[in-house]
Amino acid sequence: MLYGIAAATASFLLAALLAGLLRAPALRLALLDRRRRRPVPLLGGVAVVLVTGLVAWAGDGTGVVPLGPAVGRLLVAATAVGALGLAADVWRLRRRWVVAGSAVAAACVVPYEVTGPVAGGLAVVWIALVAAAFQGLDHADGVAGTVGVVTAFGVAACAAAEVMDALAVLLSVLAAALTGFLLHNWHPARVALGACGSLFAGFLLAGAAVFTRAGHEPGTGAGVLFALTAVAGADAVLVLLSRRLARRPPLRSGPDHLAHRLRRLGLTPPGAAVTLGLASFCGVLVGVLVHTGWAGRVAVLWVAGGVVVAVAALSRVRVYGPAGRARTVDREPSRATGVGPAASSRGAIFPVRQTRSSEKVQVSAPLRVRNG
Repeated sequence: MLYGIAAATASFLLAALLAGLLRAPALRLALLDRRRRRPVPLLGGVAVVLVTGLVAWAGDGTGVVPLGPAVGRLLVAATAVGALGLAADVWRLRRRWVVAGSAVAAACVVPYEVTGPVAGGLAVVWIALVAAAFQGLDHADGVAGTVGVVTAFGVAACAAAEVMDALAVLLSVLAAALTGFLLHNWHPARVALGACGSLFAGFLLAGAAVFTRAGHEPGTGAGVLFALTAVAGADAVLVLLSRRLARRPPLRSGPDHLAHRLRRLGLTPPGAAVTLGLASFCGVLVGVLVHTGWAGRVAVLWVAGGVVVAVAALSRVRVYGPAGRARTVDREPSRATGVGPAASSRGAIFPVRQTRSSEKVQVSAPLRVRNG
């Protein structure tokens, strides 16, 4: 217990410090997330991966909380997936290669001796899809971190109920690291998880959830896994469905995620993150109650019904077309990079020159040449 508190505290402080330090190198290397209204540095996920691994292996090396072979393999595989995500951040790898790499890593950690080959194969696919879904959550300030923290605590509670102390401590360390990262990712975000941190967190959470449900009744287990990751799943289903109906490529980025639609309904960026965090808490709470036997499997149907209603309602929010493609030009320089979106946008018509903060932005108009 004392080591768990100390490990969580150390993870929180180290992640907050390292995420702030890695912001400057990300700016110099131009590792920026340009999907948002302003470019945001991407190396926050590296801080989460390094801190989680460092604290977890420190506990294993000192013998205070030995990870064990299974949990150790899970952490190594999650770190490898995080490295793959970092490569995607740097070289813009195609999404299918990232999903394939996550599936290969998941195939190396699923406990087939407990789940069996068929359920184990389905678990591999589910882990890879959840990791990709968490990557999709990292599109708005505070969303991926908030949902990740809530999910980590829920899966840790399930692991503690199964007396998997090492796994529970590892998830507590991850939750603390994500909380420290949120100090820099809350609106207005100064750093983002990127594919590195979001894939790492999603893979580790999904793999840990499979570990906790291995050996239990398959039907109930599937319901618990769904409830624990309901928000990430709802976001992925909503995006794929809306792009399919709009005849857009399924892997083409767009302002069509849960947070984008909540913003169009009038919520502020922090309000959207808090709303999704509360929705994640409701799903996680049901999953934990069903896992521990305090609620029957029917309770999962309430989560499924909520997901169906949310997807159906939010799919009616207009996000495509001229309004969906329009860019809001902010005349003020971004806090994250010091550069306004108009200057960083490839589609800018007029060049924009940023001056001192006390001066106004000057826009140079094109010269008109008179014929003849």
